[in-house]
Amino acid sequence: MIGRQNGYTFVELIVVATIVMILASAIMPLARVTATRQREVELRRALREMRVAIDKYKDQADLGNISPTEIKVGSENYPPTLQVLVDGVTAANDATGRKLKFLRRIPVDPMTRGDWGLRSYQDEPDARAWGGQNVFDVHTTSEGTALDGTKYSDW
Repeated sequence: MIGRQNGYTFVELIVVATIVMILASAIMPLARVTATRQREVELRRALREMRVAIDKYKDQADLGNISPTEIKVGSENYPPTLQVLVDGVTAANDATGRKLKFLRRIPVDPMTRGDWGLRSYQDEPDARAWGGQNVFDVHTTSEGTALDGTKYSDW
């Protein structure tokens, strides 16, 4: 009588490998969608954070709480750059030289990992090139399309 060998047969190994490949092929697209969705959430958060800071700067300038020497003529009380929101501006009527800061840091664009697209108050509504007068709005420079079908640059 021949002794029985313990282990798996070649057919069993092929069946198990096939099942693993089918499961992996189903999981990979889901992982890509999850990663894209996470970057979209990060993009929305960064845009909201910067737009709120721009609005707060404008509100403080309109109320006269920012030193007039900090505000450029013709800027419509918008910040000249995003960096000004981080560096801060001198508060009006404050002898201590206290700075009003609106952002801790400029967030990184999660779609391009590069610079943000800016729009000034004087630019056309659909302009993609910054006029340089002030920062009225910010957008990503990514030309990609979101999971919901909209363009990231339109957010």
